[in-house]
Amino acid sequence: MTQADSATQSATDGAPEPRVYPRSEHGISRAAIDDNALKVLYRLRDAGFRACLVGGGVRDLLLGREPKDFDIATDATPEQVRGLFRNCRLIGRRFRLAHVLFGREVIEVATFRAPHDEAEAGGGEVALSDEGRILRDNRYGTIEQDAVRRDFSVNALYYDIEDFSVLDYTGGVEDLRKGVLRLIGDDPETRLREDPVRMLRAVRFSAKLGLRIDASTRRWKRRSTSWRR
Repeated sequence: MTQADSATQSATDGAPEPRVYPRSEHGISRAAIDDNALKVLYRLRDAGFRACLVGGGVRDLLLGREPKDFDIATDATPEQVRGLFRNCRLIGRRFRLAHVLFGREVIEVATFRAPHDEAEAGGGEVALSDEGRILRDNRYGTIEQDAVRRDFSVNALYYDIEDFSVLDYTGGVEDLRKGVLRLIGDDPETRLREDPVRMLRAVRFSAKLGLRIDASTRRWKRRSTSWRR
């Protein structure tokens, strides 16, 4: 069983255990991270919160590319983030976020999200349409929960400012090394109904990053095309 298979299986059984890549095993240097993003990471950490660079920024740094954005994930709530930064504003009702402003530059900070389903939705924190599309998603959770609810494995990588390690819950590093773009999880219909734009992102990421869409995701793409018709 590959790391990706193991991580996905763990996600279905409960909180997955991450593969931890210490600083000596990855090529991300703080010199390549935006200074303002580092300021936000350090202040969150110093205030006692978990703070990680996440998503496309980590992916691009591992690929040796210059990230377009440096997004941060944390266990601090949006209100707690605003309490730490005078230059912060909260945005979004569907997906509550904190934007820390440095002139024209925006560092986006998101609180770790928990999974959701139709049985749990409706309590004000999460709302789904009749078709299963996410209308509101503000149920907070752990970093493990946050990882497995993201779209693609290569976008579910976390650079932990505490020890400069990369945390991989879904086999994203292995997929990057193989040049593969893979959807997370084993329920494609639900994932696509949650956010139908995911397949458009798959095509865009594949073209932009030179990653091949894996066979199972291609099958999901064909199903989603039929579903939209």
